[in-house]
Amino acid sequence: MNKRRVVITGLGVLAPNGNSLPEYWNALIAGKSGIGPITYFDPENLSVKIAGELSNFNPEDHFDRKEVRKMDPFTVYALVTAQEAISQAGLDQDDVNLERVGVILGTGVGGIQTLEDQHGIYTTRGQRRVSPYFVPKMIANIVAGQIAIKHGFQGPNHVVISACASGTDSIGTAARTIQYGDADVVVTGGSEASITGLTISGFANIKALSTRNDDPTAASRPFDNDRDGFVLGEGSASIILEEAEHAKARGATILAELAGYGPTDDAFHITQPAEGGLGAIRAMRNALKDANLNLEDVDYINAHGTSTPFNDKNESAAIISLFGDHAKNLKVSSTKSMTGHSLGASGSLEAVACVQAIQHSILPPTINYSTPDPECTLDYVPNTAQEAEVNVTLSNSFGFGGHNGVIVIKRWNE
Repeated sequence: MNKRRVVITGLGVLAPNGNSLPEYWNALIAGKSGIGPITYFDPENLSVKIAGELSNFNPEDHFDRKEVRKMDPFTVYALVTAQEAISQAGLDQDDVNLERVGVILGTGVGGIQTLEDQHGIYTTRGQRRVSPYFVPKMIANIVAGQIAIKHGFQGPNHVVISACASGTDSIGTAARTIQYGDADVVVTGGSEASITGLTISGFANIKALSTRNDDPTAASRPFDNDRDGFVLGEGSASIILEEAEHAKARGATILAELAGYGPTDDAFHITQPAEGGLGAIRAMRNALKDANLNLEDVDYINAHGTSTPFNDKNESAAIISLFGDHAKNLKVSSTKSMTGHSLGASGSLEAVACVQAIQHSILPPTINYSTPDPECTLDYVPNTAQEAEVNVTLSNSFGFGGHNGVIVIKRWNE
């Protein structure tokens, strides 16, 4: 049986450096960071005082105040980006079979702001003061359910949780759902709103976060020798995946093809990647095999590139080991240098960057790259965007627990 081809017809974004797809893309190619001092709460007693917060975003510009009170921010973010993606795709409820439209999203920690807030209320004021909306705001699956309820999408609906690989795994799972024939259209991507004192404290105490508090925009510096950890970010990206013939039949504009997906696990350590990136190698190899492409076909890799000492050198080693001589021809960049690391949303934000790179023939840079690490020897598109013909891209995501997810996004050809 021939595999059903899966294409991308819509994109939506909320990121620390842009509250829409155009704003986000323009910021990426301008090398604009969205990282700054934490404003959501007083970080005075924390060792880390910086994060990639959304800027000038007001939920009440999109929803009634009563609706906002019933949703955790990670759900609000996803609803906003889903609407942008649906609009770009031209998905009309009257023109599609709603039973064949699914929602499969990723998140790392779900409604942790709600959990933290309500736990504080419970411990200080008791059971009676806990919100009746606590559970339906906090549970991770609610984000997919809310999008389905708003738009009437009655197809497969669930949430993928695989730490920092969640957004990428959700896209791969959505593609497989279409290929298997369970849906013709899937709203996919990831959403995260985890900038809280508790989350910052947890990551800081395992020495995962940058403490460059005095220079926030320079704190996320993937592959640079002076990197000292990642910067926590937040946001959401939604992607409309569609079976190719279905998209063509309704006259949709096809932005790119989701050609391959490779999921693996290191089975090595709860937080550190396997030495030499062995799980990452298998994930990239499997994704290209799924796409029926050769190593030499790849033009660009949007790296996981967290700015941690372990990830960056292991990911670089994995790319060099797998691609061999072709590694010298590859362009590799980490857009986390500008957005920070938005955990379960990061893979979807980076998938959007891959689609845009294909559409506009421009590669987003790795900013803050000033001192090369002798263990990271690839072309990281340093500091400035580069014009280039981009036909085949990989987007890498690796998470705590050893989760590895890689997708192949390529230029659409009939």
